[in-house]
Amino acid sequence: MSDALSGLTRRGWAFLAVGGGAVIAAVLAGQRDVLRAGILLVAIPAISLVVALRSRVRLAASRSIEPPRVSVGERATVHLELANSARIPTGVLLVEDSIPFTLGARPRFVLDHVWSRFRRDVTYAIDPVVRGRYTVGPLTVRVTDPFGMVELKRAFSDVGTLIVTPTVHRLPTARLGGEWSGSGESRPRAMAAAGEEDATIRAYRTGDDMRRVHWRATAHHGDLMVRREEQPWQSRATILLDTRTAGHTGEGIDSSLEWSVTAAASIGVHLAERGYAVRLATDHGSAVSTSWHDPASGPGDARVSLLDALAVVQPQRDASVGRWPDLLSGAESATGMLVGVFGRLSEQEARVVAALRHGSTAALAVVLDVMSWTSLGAHSREQVRLTESVQVLRGAGWNVIVAHRGEHLAALWEQLGVQRPAAGPAAPAMQGRPAREGA
Repeated sequence: MSDALSGLTRRGWAFLAVGGGAVIAAVLAGQRDVLRAGILLVAIPAISLVVALRSRVRLAASRSIEPPRVSVGERATVHLELANSARIPTGVLLVEDSIPFTLGARPRFVLDHVWSRFRRDVTYAIDPVVRGRYTVGPLTVRVTDPFGMVELKRAFSDVGTLIVTPTVHRLPTARLGGEWSGSGESRPRAMAAAGEEDATIRAYRTGDDMRRVHWRATAHHGDLMVRREEQPWQSRATILLDTRTAGHTGEGIDSSLEWSVTAAASIGVHLAERGYAVRLATDHGSAVSTSWHDPASGPGDARVSLLDALAVVQPQRDASVGRWPDLLSGAESATGMLVGVFGRLSEQEARVVAALRHGSTAALAVVLDVMSWTSLGAHSREQVRLTESVQVLRGAGWNVIVAHRGEHLAALWEQLGVQRPAAGPAAPAMQGRPAREGA
């Protein structure tokens, strides 16, 4: 009863209080006309409450989000379907959907003339500016009566999920190292002059299918030989993303971390479209995918899984460069191309990163000049630290480019493709800075 009475508005409580007072006064004074008026004042909010309660329990709502996955800046549309399956019409419906504040203000709608067997479709648009995985909903409906006596709320359990992925910039095709590495029984090679068995025949192993036995090679070698099943070699690339809070500056969507995430997304999609199996690694690996995003199932699937992982990357206060060697340890991690997107690095941290180069067929690094993402401008100490870290990486065989705020990733990637690692001490870090463009 108390829950039902909580739906009365101030007007409903006023009518109830005045009507109740009038009834008591009329009984004490013996005034029948006042008694009738008091009863009427009490009956109006009571009847409105009964009608609102009956209509509330028969409301139904469903939602869909199209498309369920968008990039930053793209529009998603939420479709809501409201239905009243009750025979009794409801009053005015005040509809409010719950969305995170980063997606904008909560959408509100007013639906009147909600008669029995009513069905209404409502749509609204979301224009996300921040990447992430968002829960849209639940929907809240407030039912009011025509007299404004009652306002009842109902929250539906149905929610939707909207994934906002980082912006992906189209990168130019550049000649990169590490084109072939990874899986396969043997690396593709040309047929030898001595005959095909030199390239496609191997010794018999327990469990091999006898139908693969190559009898001519068996007679030649004196041992049982079988045809080797060639497995296509897969180019692999590991993208190491620096998410350390101490390694970045700036706030929100204009921070150096967001630029790094966009860079990692663009590079990963670019490599996946070129046939690479791409793996994303961060210093907080449990928060993102550490598996290979294999384009064998289709470049679109690899793109989706990679971008979904990057959509939820967050800065990590307890992250450390010292954990990166363990993160990249293992036979699979040590092969193929290594692409690093790094924030601020001290000389000591740069030496740890430089050692990650061993075992990789190529190592490319985008090192951010994080001070350019602040209003402080160039700082001599920070510039010295940046130059030292770049020199350490280049000296270890890394192909390094420095990224400044406002520079377009496509220009930087093109430089990485034509640049070659220095054999000795590196040139100054500011060398070869491209023209500034909007990132």
